[in-house]
Amino acid sequence: MSAVGLFYVGAVLFINGLMLLGRVTPRSAGVFNLFVGGLQCVIPLMIVAQSGGDHATLHATFPILLFGFTYLYVGITNLTSISAEGVGWFSLFVSASAVYFALDSIAAGDLAFGVVWLAWSVLWFLFFALLALEKAAWTPFSGWLVTLWAIPTTSVPAVLFLRDAWVPGVVGALGMLVALGILALIAWILAKRTPVEEHSLARSPEELAGQST
Repeated sequence: MSAVGLFYVGAVLFINGLMLLGRVTPRSAGVFNLFVGGLQCVIPLMIVAQSGGDHATLHATFPILLFGFTYLYVGITNLTSISAEGVGWFSLFVSASAVYFALDSIAAGDLAFGVVWLAWSVLWFLFFALLALEKAAWTPFSGWLVTLWAIPTTSVPAVLFLRDAWVPGVVGALGMLVALGILALIAWILAKRTPVEEHSLARSPEELAGQST
């Protein structure tokens, strides 16, 4: 995945997490989703156009579109009256695809990025649960987990890739697992302490995606 695009994914995930917590309005988040979604579509399409049909390049590039389409879909949904369950069901497809790419990364020897892919699978499954299954009770935990995992699973790896400091082996994987595990525990604790009126739990899935009532 392009390290440049991955860096900005951290920002949009962070904003989307805050949106779930009711700290950012859906329309405001929608605008930035369009920015990053566009970037995550333009970069891979440019790479594909210059790949000459190389299978390895195509295989490494097309997963980026999963996220580009997600952010474009969220952005458009937040800014219009389109129903949100489509985003939820697409998120299930992304979640399942992320499991495949996690296994592929592990098989290729990059255990640490395999962990990152699994983390993304968890996050997108939460989006599926919130928007397609209407699991509103999961909103506070989902919001905190997205917010806390946003930067460590995207912007931090991007910077390490750009500085040629990424640790793909067991040490890197264990470090990522420990860090994400601690952040997940913090998210659970914060969700338990978040009063109902301070997060998006009281809102419908349509409102979570920016729909008017």
